[in-house]
Amino acid sequence: GFVSLRRTGIYFSILTLAFAQMSYNLAYSVLTPITNGETGLQLAQADPRILDNMVGSVSAESGLPSTTLFGLSMSGFSGFYFCAVIMIFAFYLAMRITHSPFGLALRAIKSNQVRMMYTGFNTRPYMLTAFVISGMYAGLAGALLAVTDPLAGAERMQWTASGEVVLMTIIGGVGTLFGPLLGVVLIKYFENIFSSFNDQLLTDTFNFLPNVLIEPVVKIVGIFVGDGWHLTLGALFMIIVIFLPGGIIEGITRLKSKIQNRDESIMPPKSTKNKES
Repeated sequence: GFVSLRRTGIYFSILTLAFAQMSYNLAYSVLTPITNGETGLQLAQADPRILDNMVGSVSAESGLPSTTLFGLSMSGFSGFYFCAVIMIFAFYLAMRITHSPFGLALRAIKSNQVRMMYTGFNTRPYMLTAFVISGMYAGLAGALLAVTDPLAGAERMQWTASGEVVLMTIIGGVGTLFGPLLGVVLIKYFENIFSSFNDQLLTDTFNFLPNVLIEPVVKIVGIFVGDGWHLTLGALFMIIVIFLPGGIIEGITRLKSKIQNRDESIMPPKSTKNKES
């Protein structure tokens, strides 16, 4: 964070993605004895439990048991609800940070960092703290992922994982709290729908077309669904960036303002009575 924050804008983004890609390459090369390369680590089977072995509580070959909370296994719906509760608390903490004096300083830095520096305000500690807080949230998400899914693959360190989070933020709305949540819901919803399509399902869907058109339509649409659903995501991203630079939140704000303006134009003007003295 201290190194990346020496640059701003697109250079900052490139540096952070470069560190992620560097970690990914190390996991597949030098650190293969630790990460197990393409196979990954099945924590329930491969975790040596070094600390437990040092105190003699378990043997080194026992592996990591499945995570439980009050007798409930953290897999399936119980793990999902546990993560949902943690997300609510984390979101509440983010709201408190946003409305605190520290959050106000961050909004001022985001608005015009140069002007803040000209006034004698040292912006570097605030930016570094914000970077650490974002890393804290990312670490919490990684810990919950390890709890619910004990398979640790090195592909999760690739820059595309961070890029998907950036896409969620841009599509939902940069600089807002609810925007990234909307971006997550939208992307994951479309992912579940479009990735489930195959040729047979597309053929059944376009069965109402003439027989001559079914095959070419299925081939064209098949490019954007199934394994190629990322093309649909890219098209959606370009549309939102061009027409809604502020993301879905900006679209909701525009729609709300139009409805308010229409209601104000429909309402009759208030009549005033002039009193003669």
